Amino acid sequence: MVRKYDFLVIGSGIAGMSFALKVAHRGKVALICKAGLEEANTFFAQGGIASVTNLAVDNFEKHIEDTLIAGDHISDRKAVEQVVRNAPAQIQQLIEWGVRFDKHEDGKFDLHREGGHSEYRILHHKDNTGAEIQDSLIETVKRHPNITVFENFYAVEIITQHHLGIIVTRHTPGIKCYGAYVLNEGEGVVDTFLAKLTVMATGGCEAVYRNTTNPLVATGDGIAMVYRAKGAVKDMEFIQFHPTALFHPGDRPCFLITEAMRGYGAILRTKDGKEFMEKYDARKELAPRDVVARAIDKEMKLRGEDHVYLDVTHKDPEETRKHFPTIYKHCLDLGIDITKEYIPVAPAAHYLCGGIVVDLNGQSSIRRLYALGECSCTGLHGGNRLASNSLIEAVVYADAAARHALSVVDRYDYEEVPEWNDEGTISNEERVLITQSMKEVNQIMESYVGIVRSNLRLTRAWNRLDIIYEETEKLFKSSKATRELCELRNMVNVGYLITRQAMERKESRGLHFTIDYPRKD
Repeated sequence: MVRKYDFLVIGSGIAGMSFALKVAHRGKVALICKAGLEEANTFFAQGGIASVTNLAVDNFEKHIEDTLIAGDHISDRKAVEQVVRNAPAQIQQLIEWGVRFDKHEDGKFDLHREGGHSEYRILHHKDNTGAEIQDSLIETVKRHPNITVFENFYAVEIITQHHLGIIVTRHTPGIKCYGAYVLNEGEGVVDTFLAKLTVMATGGCEAVYRNTTNPLVATGDGIAMVYRAKGAVKDMEFIQFHPTALFHPGDRPCFLITEAMRGYGAILRTKDGKEFMEKYDARKELAPRDVVARAIDKEMKLRGEDHVYLDVTHKDPEETRKHFPTIYKHCLDLGIDITKEYIPVAPAAHYLCGGIVVDLNGQSSIRRLYALGECSCTGLHGGNRLASNSLIEAVVYADAAARHALSVVDRYDYEEVPEWNDEGTISNEERVLITQSMKEVNQIMESYVGIVRSNLRLTRAWNRLDIIYEETEKLFKSSKATRELCELRNMVNVGYLITRQAMERKESRGLHFTIDYPRKD
């Protein structure tokens, strides 16, 4: 089936839905969701969204400086300024869409402070800010007559000149995106979605790691699709490991213990109850995430232990339950009363700072294709993301991309392209081939491309991934498309990009730390 839309949005998180809402008055929008509308990284964001709002003590320059410092001074300053200065207006937009940020009785925002921030500037809704934003946007999207939501539709490839029989390489000028081939899981067929403009908003790739706080749909699909289409991808080595994921063996994804809890006053301790962060950074628990994650990783390795503890027992129990009701209930269900007992935690893969290269309008190197949210590399994060900067980046760039898209959409029409051809392929019934390869990718990335890296580990990862790549491509070419098989293909592709770009960075900077090049270049 061929479907035609003015705007094709692949991904249903804050970036994709924000863009859709901002352009829908000018044309028909297709919103592609690989699972349900709520199944996006946005939904699982606990901490909050950063914006300068308390002008009595805070200002844009402070937020800009905090972002540059956290990014280890390789952030794009123009991108940082764009996000920081446009943040308040987009916060107001979210409120107009129904998002309820917590406020004091006097009507002022109840602001949190998180690691790397010099001031209290994190707006939040209890400890489930992402869910509040996602639910509000879902309700707004559902009411819009020009937005059609396709749940359980999986984007397989974006359509370019390659599908018209033209040879496309990384040096081909003017690569264009005409839409995407999308698997309709309900019917088991691949539909052709044609669009004047396409937006990639597929989120991150942390499901390539065994231990992750991300939903398991975060398999790097958009990044892999754009890379295969010869689009520019960079900074994939900068994988942020959240320092404090709940340690509960067998859980996947890992339950996140928000950074706001450390801003609230929680203390990190080793298993014997000793504090340790003062050995690593004067800011202690409020140091940037890469510092805290490496400190925890080192303490665990020195002691041969599989976790440390986060202690909030010295805080007022009623206040703790009020500020962190989701965490309190989740831990209590596992037999841990956080007002009386320490919380076992360990680092887990959490956020990607790199991705599809975009300009200040969210345009990728492929024409007619935008990338927004975690799958994009705007330059904001540099070597390390400042806490709670990701949600605000998504809405600010969605606004910039929407404004640009509205100014150019009338220039384009639909391209006639061939429909998906799976003639000669068979339905592959051996799912064990796919699931086992996924487990191998998870193990390879966790063991060799984690918080601390080395040339030896990265080379081993490269060699192991190469074998799985060859096996997977052979399977893909001979089998009918399924979501699992496409996800595996994308995971291998993204694992390769992370590993390769980590090998190319001959220094330790931000989230990338290698024992062979321990200093900054």
